[in-house]
Amino acid sequence: MKLINDEKRMKKESVNRVKFLHLRLTQGEFETLNDRFKKSTCRKLSDYARKNLLQQPVVLKYRNESLDETMIELIQFRLELNAIGNNFNQAVKKLHTLSQIAEFRYWIVSYEQDKKTFFDLVATIQNHIEKLAQKWLQ
Repeated sequence: MKLINDEKRMKKESVNRVKFLHLRLTQGEFETLNDRFKKSTCRKLSDYARKNLLQQPVVLKYRNESLDETMIELIQFRLELNAIGNNFNQAVKKLHTLSQIAEFRYWIVSYEQDKKTFFDLVATIQNHIEKLAQKWLQ
């Protein structure tokens, strides 16, 4: 299969284009053409224009907007996890430097609260990921 694709590509590359087509556009027409080109998978504007002029199919880029909400939620989860991780790190450093029992008790209570928050958030993330997996596997 790869050999056939390589042969097709070689044939396409060996085509010499020697005829020029000069085309004048208004600024608006050029911007429209350029915007549509950017939405396509064509690498060069000339390829895009050639395909349109010769009425060949143009493949457009596809963006799945249904994941936007999910990405926003995952970013929020990541930020919260980073903050909780920083709190854990600070708590552990503080536990190593404590000298009084009262201060020690305060940090243990604080640590337990952060631990509960962390595990609740991890459970939420696991549920969310499981829902996503079920949605995509349908």
